[in-house]
Amino acid sequence: MITTILVLMILVAILLIIVILVQNPKGGGISSEFGGGSTQMFGVQKTGDILEKMTWGFFAFLLVASLSTVIIYKTVGSAATTDSDVNVERATSAPALPTAPAPTAPATAPQGTPTVPAK
Repeated sequence: MITTILVLMILVAILLIIVILVQNPKGGGISSEFGGGSTQMFGVQKTGDILEKMTWGFFAFLLVASLSTVIIYKTVGSAATTDSDVNVERATSAPALPTAPAPTAPATAPQGTPTVPAK
């Protein structure tokens, strides 16, 4: 489901780029290509309004789709990652082996050992 939304978002983003590039910043746009001024009786006169509505529509779709993708991923993806994280932790952490304390050397010589005099 997330893959479908991402593919749709990519297509809408490409269409949004095309619609923005088609628009004329001074209001002419496609309607000026067809002989358009306000004196034209028949033909395309309101392309600027259509392109503007398409721009806002594509933007709204991208906004809603990105937010819904995050929400879906957090609800569906968090359950899957939580289970796998627990399994990974169990598999990687080995139980601690009990270690015997290291033998300590006696501080003084035992009582029954002879001492060798120095020459």
